[in-house]
Amino acid sequence: MTAARPVIIAGNWKMHTTPADAGELATTIARRVGEVDVVRVICPPFVCLAAVGDALAGTGVAVGAQNVHHELAGAYTGEVSAPMLVSLASWVILGHSERRRDAGETDELIGRKLGRAIEVGLRPILCVGEQLAERDAGQAPNVVQAQLHGALEGRDAGALLDAGLVIAYEPVWAIGTGRNAQGSDAAGMADTIRTVLASIGFGERSEEVPILYGGSVTAANIPEFLAEPSIDGALVGGASLKPDEMAGIVGRAGVTARARRQAGALGAPSGS
Repeated sequence: MTAARPVIIAGNWKMHTTPADAGELATTIARRVGEVDVVRVICPPFVCLAAVGDALAGTGVAVGAQNVHHELAGAYTGEVSAPMLVSLASWVILGHSERRRDAGETDELIGRKLGRAIEVGLRPILCVGEQLAERDAGQAPNVVQAQLHGALEGRDAGALLDAGLVIAYEPVWAIGTGRNAQGSDAAGMADTIRTVLASIGFGERSEEVPILYGGSVTAANIPEFLAEPSIDGALVGGASLKPDEMAGIVGRAGVTARARRQAGALGAPSGS
């Protein structure tokens, strides 16, 4: 089943760049990440979406937004709705740990945002992950299970699969703390995530959902995570602003994508 899942590298620029420099940076990165075997996405700030979209046109690199509002329209000053994003982006990040922390986003609210995103055709990257105290208390699987149930339970699994749902596992304790996650940590959580998906209506098709790792990803550590068959790429933070780092990350992802495709072909029945 692994060979059927795409390998995805999504760069989250967070609150960095301006419209004046974002297009140039996107152009530079696109020139360096020509791995067509990898799904490549850049998620700049809202104000840079148009500039980045223009820069990436025809490159094969997609544009994503970092957030979306849970209503389609209304008196929500300063917010951005899903319909507003349709002409500017094709992907959207939802439930990022920084949104949960700084904006107090709940699982229920994130689920509503997810519904709005798929209504308009945005491909969602749903983020889940535990804090350090939760990891140390042995509660990491329970925390992630609760996040998935809160955002996904009661939603049509078929519609989510058709929308191309992607899950990003963010061990918050491994982001900027100096404490590193291991490939086995990510793989274990990926297994937990797919078990939860199977239990809430995805069934065997839970194996079709790509799971990314997001926790201080660099060109140096990405091989450890991509070596795990259950991990299908990465949600990259600070390194996504550095063309050399992104080139290294995407280059390694390309090696993984081709190896998985070859393994799938070798395992296919004769004549398939």
